Amino acid sequence: MAAARMTFALAAALLAASSAPRAAPPLDYEFFKARVQPIFLQKRDGHTRCYVCHAEGNNAFRLERLSSGATTWNEEQSRKNFEMVSILVNPGDPETSRLLQQPLAPEAGGNVFHSGGRQFASKDEPNWKILADWVNGQKL
Repeated sequence: MAAARMTFALAAALLAASSAPRAAPPLDYEFFKARVQPIFLQKRDGHTRCYVCHAEGNNAFRLERLSSGATTWNEEQSRKNFEMVSILVNPGDPETSRLLQQPLAPEAGGNVFHSGGRQFASKDEPNWKILADWVNGQKL
C-alpha cells in the first residue's frame, strides 16, 4: 500500500513538472547590443534600413535617433532601444513576437500589415535567426 502511494505521488509529481509552463528566458542586453541592434542599421538590397522608418515614424517600434555624426548608438541610447524593443517580443516565443513577425514575409508566416516591406523572405535568413536567438534567451 505504501509503495503504491509512493508510486502515485511520484507519477503525479512528474506529470505536474512536465505540464508546468516554462519560465520565459531573460532577454540579454549584451547580445541585443552586439548582435540585434546592428540589424536595425543594416542596409538590405531592395529595402531601406529599419532605422530610417523607426527613428522618425509614429509607430509602436521606435528607435533612438543617432547622435549627429554617429554611426551607432551610445550606451544610454542602446539601453533605451533595448527597453523599447523588449516590449515587442514574447521571450521564448519568436513565433508570436511582433519584432519578428512584422518584417517577415506573409508566405513565411509573417504579418501582412507591415508597411516597411518584407525585410526577411524566410525564417532561414541569418538576421531573422539572430532576432529569434535573442528572443529565445541567447547570450554572448
